[in-house]
Amino acid sequence: MSRKINIAVDAMGGENSPNKVIDGIEMSLKNNKENFFYLYGKKELLENEIKKRSMIEKNCEIINSDDLISDKESPLAAAKKSKETSMWKAIESLKEKKTDICLSAGNTGALLVISRLLLKTINGINKPALAALWPNEDSVGVVLDLGANIECNEKNLIDFACMGSALSKSLFDKNIPKIALLNVGLEEIKGNDILKKTYSILKESKIKNFNFTGYIEGSQIMDGNVDVIVTDGFTGNIALKTAEGTANFITKNLKKSLNKISILFSYSSLKKFKNKLDPRKYNGAIFLGLQAPVVKSHGSTDSIGFAHSIDVCSKIVKSNLIEKIESNLITVDA
Repeated sequence: MSRKINIAVDAMGGENSPNKVIDGIEMSLKNNKENFFYLYGKKELLENEIKKRSMIEKNCEIINSDDLISDKESPLAAAKKSKETSMWKAIESLKEKKTDICLSAGNTGALLVISRLLLKTINGINKPALAALWPNEDSVGVVLDLGANIECNEKNLIDFACMGSALSKSLFDKNIPKIALLNVGLEEIKGNDILKKTYSILKESKIKNFNFTGYIEGSQIMDGNVDVIVTDGFTGNIALKTAEGTANFITKNLKKSLNKISILFSYSSLKKFKNKLDPRKYNGAIFLGLQAPVVKSHGSTDSIGFAHSIDVCSKIVKSNLIEKIESNLITVDA
């Protein structure tokens, strides 16, 4: 029998919490009995919900946290707040090695700042990156950074490539992931100086933990020709929000343009199409570069999306992601 995976959950973070958190845990436990949850939040509120569900009761422990961090608070204000917040305590449990991984649907900026305050970065990493799953023609790829670092140098981008490669190996059993740099063109002369320097270093690298394929344009992100796409947080976040908005636009307008008869005849195909674009299936972004794993669930997701982020947590711990990152880093002077 395999050991339990101990997941620290900020049960108060995000919209409709703790209800969606508890519902998501219940869904997850139906398929995976290996997880044990340490729930940080208002004890009375959590107990009232959990006592109705025997499956969760046997697989969780509640730690009272009287305070919480709202989505409207600035990261700095949140970091200065009481250490009794559910987010702070959940991350602190990682530092104390009580848990294996931390999961929160709360304030992204606060989660990053508090994680950096409490957890050290991996030796050689200057900046953690926010990495997430991205649907493509073949299956799913990894894109990073999606907003943790607005400005990056070539060392940061190379670190992202190494960490993204380790994540791809961990989640999808890729031996040699294909990696590309997001750019405004495919030619070597395109892009700014930082991208050109990064390209040159990756092209000449003798370490073969991944296959560097060159540049990729925004229109090719979903082609499925590469496993990991590397960019700075400014560009990555805009790409992510653009993709989410486009997906919502397509699904809404497709429904409007079809009449009842055409929907009836196309139901199976439409269901597959909607399922492919469902953002809940790809929920769960991880801050790569910390000495312990912290996963960010989308704040507005529902219980299904939260259950998917729990699955991501399980895979990350089982695959020893942190150790893989440490062994795959390329040493580059900043």
